[in-house]
Parts: sequence; structure tokens; C-alpha cells
Amino acid sequence: MDITETKIPDTASFPCKGCGASLKYKPGTTQLVCEYCGTTNDIAQEASGPIEELDYEKHLSQQPDAQEQITITAVKCEGCGAISSVDPKITATLCPYCATPLVVVNASKESMIKPKSLLPFGLDLPAAQREFKKWIDKLWFAPSDLQKAVLQTDHFKGVYLPFWTFDSQTDTDYSGQQGIYYYTTEHYTANENGKSVSKTRQVRNTRWNFVSGSVNHFFDDVLVCASNSVPRNYVTKLEPWDLQNLVAFNEKFLSGFVCEKYQVTLPQGFDLAREVMAGRIEQLVRSNIGGDEQRITSSQTRHTRITFKHVLLPVYISAFRFKGKVFRFLVNARTGEVQGERPWSAAKIALAIIFGLVIIWIIYSLSN
Repeated sequence: MDITETKIPDTASFPCKGCGASLKYKPGTTQLVCEYCGTTNDIAQEASGPIEELDYEKHLSQQPDAQEQITITAVKCEGCGAISSVDPKITATLCPYCATPLVVVNASKESMIKPKSLLPFGLDLPAAQREFKKWIDKLWFAPSDLQKAVLQTDHFKGVYLPFWTFDSQTDTDYSGQQGIYYYTTEHYTANENGKSVSKTRQVRNTRWNFVSGSVNHFFDDVLVCASNSVPRNYVTKLEPWDLQNLVAFNEKFLSGFVCEKYQVTLPQGFDLAREVMAGRIEQLVRSNIGGDEQRITSSQTRHTRITFKHVLLPVYISAFRFKGKVFRFLVNARTGEVQGERPWSAAKIALAIIFGLVIIWIIYSLSN
């Protein structure tokens, strides 16, 4: 591959022909819109077709400067280490992941493997905040400050999170044991009404047989978040993503949003994908062994035909500091699914306990 680098001017900033202000991508559309004069521009899309999968082994063998890359204007957060894009026109902002003030004057050019595709934002900010507020309203004993934070747009950022997707053909050889249940009659003595009584009962036993075999499975689009700035378990719970609607990468979809540079390298990403695949492979092995119980004594998996994509997926992130601790909340900007950490209000919990004790005392007093 020849050296190819795409520069995104001013962190995906596109001037309006009408008034000169920056155009921003309008979620749910294929348009850039000026929020000042209303001018719209259509985002030209490439002819529809399958998103290109890249050969994993071939890519690793290439020199870094021979890989297709893009350059973004980004700043590194001193609080959480996230490297995310910034608009050079902004002099002050907060890190979307931990609410730490960013030193925008320290912004620099950052290169990364060019994403092949992305899912554009489907929900705008007000819609995402409504979904977030519904989630907040369901939380018991949440601090009042958390409710106030919902209304502060500075704490609510639209971010394109980096992801790797992996395809892999897996072939697994295994050995183990198949357990088959059988029952025997057991005689025993029990004491009933002071008398010793003889009884019988059925006891389950397991007969184990040694087995070996192989299973084959092709994994398609195993998704791995390439960010360490958000809790991985909450990102996983944002799934499923409508990856069938991925569009070819176009920097105009980034306009008005933050884009994070991946922190998980490609090899690290595949290691995480292996863990996901291993869980599914174990299920396949147990199913292949059959019987009532299974024991897997050894297994060896070969991965071939490995391909990958670097994709960007849209989320709204709200980082909230409460008593020195950071709580992060994520909204899937395609489906509205909300996941996140939550603080507890000690005062509200104490009042609830006191209220409960008072109710118990009243009931006890009335009953006596």
C-alpha cells in the first residue's frame, strides 16, 4: 500500500457558504446544517457496496508509514489519558470522558489508521438527553446534583468511539469427557413418629466416557471497543449496533462531534476478540461432546482468514463528578440505549431508613 494520509481540516470543520460559520452534521440525515443561517449541504455518499475488510496479518507486516491514515487535531486529557479531537476555534472545554478541563492550547496533530466506515449519529442531543433523563428518573437514591447535570449540555458530548471488528475462521481440536446420568435405588432408614422405617430413593450417578473431536466456526464482525476511556462492560451493554447500516467513512459526518483516537492497538484488539470467541467456542465444544455433563480437558484453536475493520460508532457521553469520583454515562446514539455508573446519595438513603423505621414503629404501636 502506498503512503496515503487524509487530513481532516480543523477537526472536520466545514465553513458555511452563506455566513462563514462552521457547518455541523445533522443527526439522522445526510446533511450538514448551519445553525446560524440554516444553510444545508448534502453529504455525497459513495456508491453502496460492501465495506472493505482488511487482511490482519498483511496489515501487521506493513511499516506504519505505509498504512492508510488520517490526521486529526486532538488534545490529550491529563485526567484519563484519552486523545480526542477538538475544534481549534474553542479555547476551553471539558474532557467528554472524565469532565477534566482540557488545555486546548496543547492540541496537536495526531495520526491514526483511517476508519473504513462509521455509523452516523441517529439521535440529536435533545433526544439523547430525554433518553438519559428517563434513565436517571428510574434511579433510586441518586444525588440531586445528578439531576441538575442532565440539563447541562457541557456535560453531554457526542463522541465517535473507535472500534475494531474482526472476522476469523476457527478450527478447534478438543479432548474431554461426556457425562451420562443413570439412577440407582438406594435403601435407607428414617425415623418417623419415633419408629425406624425402611425406605428407598433414586440416586443420580454419572458415567463418564472419554471423547475427542473438533468444531469449526466462522466469526463475523466480533466487535471490540478500542477506547480505554469508558467502562468496557457498559460499552458492551450498549449493543446491539446496526452494523448493517455502516456507511463509508466521510469526515463530514464528524463535523460538530468529538472523535477519539483508539487507545487499544490492533493486536491488543484481536486478543480481546479472541476472548469473546473463546466463550462461544467453548459452548460449541460442549454441544459437540453432548451428554448430560461435559468436561473439557484440552482444546486448541487455530485462527485463519483473519480480517478487520476500524469503525467509528456514535455515543453521547456524560461525565459527572460527585465527591471527587467520576461517573460516566453512555447513550447509544442509534437506539437510545443508556448504560452507566451511578452515584448514591447517603443523605437520601439515611432518610429512607429513618422513614422506614418510623413506619415500622407506627405499625407496631397500632397493633398493640
